[in-house]
Amino acid sequence: MQKKYTLEQIPEIAKEIIAACNSKSVLFYAEMGLGKTTLIKELVKQLGIDDVASSPTFSLVNEYFSEKNGTIYHFDFYRIEKEEEAYDIGIEDYFYSDAWCFIEWPSIIENLLPLDCVKIYLSLNEDNTRTIRLEKA
Repeated sequence: MQKKYTLEQIPEIAKEIIAACNSKSVLFYAEMGLGKTTLIKELVKQLGIDDVASSPTFSLVNEYFSEKNGTIYHFDFYRIEKEEEAYDIGIEDYFYSDAWCFIEWPSIIENLLPLDCVKIYLSLNEDNTRTIRLEKA
């Protein structure tokens, strides 16, 4: 899947991502400020979370629970310096729990990622729209 979109189209994009995923581990690759967290907030909402999702930049992981979809984890590894820090939070238990895992800055923990991840790449276009490219596991 590759698609150009505006911020107003994020709910539609989130629905398409969920429908296209063949894995619950979803990696988000993009520069700072391109909307990774905004898109993940909408994905969490589409999966049945009524709470307002927030960025786990300082906590590394936020956990949500949906009656319909179970536990959902949102990770942000931007601030860690070594993969060992991810081990300290029990990353393997999260990744292999059969829960949705939305992972920002996955390149920082590349060696620890499950093999069957969906990769999402976001880029900014000249007209201020975004392009999303989804690669299935």
